[in-house]
Amino acid sequence: MLHRRSLLAAPALLAATPLAAQGVWNPQRPIRILVGFAPGGGTDITTRTLTNKLQALLGQPIIVENRPGAGGNLASEATVNSPSDGYTLMMGTIASLVLNPILAKLPFDVMTDLTPISRSVEVTNILVVPMDRPWRSLPELIAAARAKPDQLTYGSSGVGSAGHLGGALLDSMAKISTVHVPYRGGGQLITDLISGKVDFSVATAATVLPQIEAGKLRALAVPLPQRSRLLPDTPTIAEAGPLPGYEVANWYALMGPRNLPRPIVTRVNEALVESLRDPEIVAHLARHGLEAAPSTPEELAGFMRAETAKWTPIVRASGASIN
Repeated sequence: MLHRRSLLAAPALLAATPLAAQGVWNPQRPIRILVGFAPGGGTDITTRTLTNKLQALLGQPIIVENRPGAGGNLASEATVNSPSDGYTLMMGTIASLVLNPILAKLPFDVMTDLTPISRSVEVTNILVVPMDRPWRSLPELIAAARAKPDQLTYGSSGVGSAGHLGGALLDSMAKISTVHVPYRGGGQLITDLISGKVDFSVATAATVLPQIEAGKLRALAVPLPQRSRLLPDTPTIAEAGPLPGYEVANWYALMGPRNLPRPIVTRVNEALVESLRDPEIVAHLARHGLEAAPSTPEELAGFMRAETAKWTPIVRASGASIN
């Protein structure tokens, strides 16, 4: 009789146990993905491109919530302070996950207070200037900056962003002095670039490529180790400067709050990896200079450690500041 009662009680006990604790996670309400920049930038475009596929795979609506400010730190802190239940995630960037912790002391530890889920994309950046500027090559831009110290301005999607570092590195390596103008995302930055309110920018292809193709911005160089297939006739900064060794890589990655249960990490990772293998999504991302680059959680954690080790001496030598 006792054995039969135990068997009868088992289904009720199982039903009361969270699915995540059993090794399977099936979300029961909408999931938020925080983006630390304003709408229209590369991070925003990447996240929204993945939304429909992720919704279908996870069975719940995906809400993209923009939390611009502090180079992505506002979104990072909001994620750190969210419950570890899988319903608040973040699309992090090299700025929020690697550069900002080097540039300033943060109220949280990126490596321990966030849970790696998967890399999403690698990002192509392009050095661009407004069409009304006379410069048609990087040496011409450098010469103009040398002739007018502290007068030329460069915009970025935020303090500590790859674009910020790109401008600071250009200052350092070309021995020029320009003024950094941080924005809260790529959208407003591009508007001001086109209107000529800032002189140049190292910005994501996702935001500037359509404007280059439309004849509204001029591409001078790409901060890559080799020329981009998107702009094969545009030289690298290293060869155009010439500034040997100049390179500013960029990437995005999906993160969750600290101690996110493994079943949740696994389920979301599998959904993101499958989404990034969808030919339509891959093609759409590629048109924006975004290359699908999924990973395991462990690979992402190791990659972040390696990127931190790589960029720490470069950021410090560049003189870039969170202020």
